[in-house]
Amino acid sequence: MLDSYPDLLRGLILSVLAGMSTMLGIIPVLLVHKKLGEKVIDALLGMAAGIMLAASAFSLTMPALEIGGPLKFIAGFLLGAVVVDLFDKFSPHEHFLKGHEGLQLRRLSKMWLFVIAITIHNFPEGMAVGISAFTKEAYNIALAIGMQNVPEGAATFIALVDAGYSYKLAGLITLLTGAVEVLGGFFGASMIYISKALLPYMLALAAGAMVFVVSDEVIPETHLRGNERLSTYSLLFGFLVMSILDVILG
Repeated sequence: MLDSYPDLLRGLILSVLAGMSTMLGIIPVLLVHKKLGEKVIDALLGMAAGIMLAASAFSLTMPALEIGGPLKFIAGFLLGAVVVDLFDKFSPHEHFLKGHEGLQLRRLSKMWLFVIAITIHNFPEGMAVGISAFTKEAYNIALAIGMQNVPEGAATFIALVDAGYSYKLAGLITLLTGAVEVLGGFFGASMIYISKALLPYMLALAAGAMVFVVSDEVIPETHLRGNERLSTYSLLFGFLVMSILDVILG
């Protein structure tokens, strides 16, 4: 295991950097928040979705297939989607527009329901960073997740403020979204550190989880307010940017 320690450390560091990039999205929002609205939120989330899809396809799916072959990829990919689906169905959580999903627990405040929703969404992203630290795609994935966290952090902050939360509390919840990714990164890196045989399965699992989140959570959320075309072109833009960066970074 000692020879894998540098990769473990790299996974932890990259997870922190990628996760905390959510806070970068708050900076421009604080300067021009009054000028931003629903279209901006949907465009930002659409761009984040495109980046996630490109990262899943090129930096997670391709290495998983190369390392483990199609059978291991299929098993891990489907498992990742099913695990997120089960958490989504049975854990109580609240979306900004879709409202409540999962079990009904009246004792939980709306803020904590938002936090649970963010955890379901962001944990797989952080896990992808930690897992990929053991591959040549480490920096590509960290960059992709970090990049998509900036518009996602901005959109989360704007939505919370528009929902009536104070700037301080909205900033704290946005920070928690990044902290969730750090935890996911620690988990992913630790799993591969314990057994490298899990690498193709975990890469595929992270890809399946992220694609499920994009399709089930992010895209529907951006298509509820009449901004479908804008969010779709934003998704295409995010996908193009990440695809080009993936080639440039090798």
